[in-house]
Amino acid sequence: MKIILCHNYFRERGGEDQVFEDELELLTSNGHDVTTFIKHNDDLVGAAQTLKVALSTPWNRGAAGELRDLVRETGAEVVHFHNWLPQISPAAFYAARKAGAAVVLTLHNYRWICPKGILFRDGALCEDCVGKTIPLPAVRHGCYHESKAGSAAVTAALGLHNVMKTTERVVDAFIALGNFARDKLTETALPADRVYLKPNFLTTDPGQGGGDGGFAMYLGRLSPEKKIDTLLEAWSKLGGTIPLKVFGGGPLTDIVERAAAQDPSIEYMGFAPNDEVIRQLGQARALVFTSGTYEGQPKTIIEAYAKGTPVIASRFGSMEDLVEHDVTGWHFAPGDSDDLARVVREVFATDRNLDPMRNSIRQRYLDFYTPEANHDMLIDVYQKAIANRGIGIKGTAD
Repeated sequence: MKIILCHNYFRERGGEDQVFEDELELLTSNGHDVTTFIKHNDDLVGAAQTLKVALSTPWNRGAAGELRDLVRETGAEVVHFHNWLPQISPAAFYAARKAGAAVVLTLHNYRWICPKGILFRDGALCEDCVGKTIPLPAVRHGCYHESKAGSAAVTAALGLHNVMKTTERVVDAFIALGNFARDKLTETALPADRVYLKPNFLTTDPGQGGGDGGFAMYLGRLSPEKKIDTLLEAWSKLGGTIPLKVFGGGPLTDIVERAAAQDPSIEYMGFAPNDEVIRQLGQARALVFTSGTYEGQPKTIIEAYAKGTPVIASRFGSMEDLVEHDVTGWHFAPGDSDDLARVVREVFATDRNLDPMRNSIRQRYLDFYTPEANHDMLIDVYQKAIANRGIGIKGTAD
């Protein structure tokens, strides 16, 4: 199959970049003819250039023209977009469609209903922009990168394409990472009949771990939306009885370091080589995932499943769907440190044998999160997109 993968890299590397690269490798290794269309925000130098890009965020005619020519040159059957913000713009959807390709868009976040993308503001969930054709609250609060100017550019893009009904007219298939994200986005923004489920995956199988390390593990960004306060409050109530290893960094690193200095059961590991992190994840009795946002599909949880490690997660957002209670892990009430402490005590009870659960979790990984399984699901979405092409109204990017 002839495919073009499109992606705009931000200056700070994120999960979307890795997914884009993983799918590029997956498709090329399976013999598909893949061309990339990439923009880098590192290329933006100076205020004038940054302003120019901001003004073209709603409709970048230049990028659309480049992509249209690339589709015609390669004969691509499918153009698959990951991040389009800010340099590609949804104008490229129209260009790809006009040039004859089916258009696929992966929904890595909640951007189509929230300019910030995560439905979280000032330490709490925020849905002020959900359902609004022009999401002006994001401008008032400066949600996008804490910038009112940046928020205005994203708001203008979403407002324009909501009015134009771009997602209905020229996107043939959307990829949602889970049921919660699909349902949330189709409530007000996207056509439900073209949103398909396909999870992320791991390019390399790390093998099952033994889970015999006797500790819980937190792995991820140390920031307010991850509810690090809930994690540390829960451990303060465990009285030093259960070891916790914290991997990662972020704006709340100093708070974690202070907690570790006061409580010998908490060990702050900082950043470690990926191989070591995955090894420790396999030794952990459980991964603790306390996020206070809806999340998309955290790679950390998939990595835990690959090692056979159960997950203690908020009963909230995509975690409620991804973590199956008493099957692949356990839920606790969101933001409730008492409930988290209760679940941790139960999981670490000395008479509790987790080996059968670990084997089932490992099988869950093998069934859904390997490259082999993911390739079949991705090609199925592409074929559906090709079949759907023509449902919408063709637009123009000339």
